[in-house]
Amino acid sequence: MTLTPAFFARDPLGVAHDLIGAEILVDGVGGTIAETEAYRTDDPASHSFRGPTLRNRAMFGEPGHAYVYLSYGMHWCLNFVCLPGSAVLIRALVPEHGLERMVERRGLEDRRRLCAGPGRLAQALGLDKSHDGLSLFAPPFELKEAGTVPMVAAGPRIGITKAADWPWRFGLKDSPYLSKPFPRP
Repeated sequence: MTLTPAFFARDPLGVAHDLIGAEILVDGVGGTIAETEAYRTDDPASHSFRGPTLRNRAMFGEPGHAYVYLSYGMHWCLNFVCLPGSAVLIRALVPEHGLERMVERRGLEDRRRLCAGPGRLAQALGLDKSHDGLSLFAPPFELKEAGTVPMVAAGPRIGITKAADWPWRFGLKDSPYLSKPFPRP
């Protein structure tokens, strides 16, 4: 599917699945999306579950925009806004562009750990609150659709306590760049 605002104007479960294998760059730094998680307005784990606030207002904005928030007071996290009140958390990337800048920002050389997890990913890409609400179709962002249809794994979300067992996490099957491997069937 072509990555346009219409691509994001749909249920985040489909968007989260279809983003696997696409590419995201921020000021030329980034790579292939290896792992995502979907969040909807009827989801008790979603920031939008209790309605709009100053923190989550980007989630209620236009599809195809960034929702960037601070998690646990220390880690920025990148989400792509879908239908109003829903978003896809970008959990991991295969680092491919701007590796030197990623290594400098993260302070480590292990390529598999550079972008394995939402906080690590945001740090490697140089994201912060100033990116919240920005269009994914204008600088500093650049999106590219997947060149081929990848094998996608699905399983329960991680790092949350509510609705954690819902199979709304998607990733490149058997990728070494995931934040956590998927359970074996």
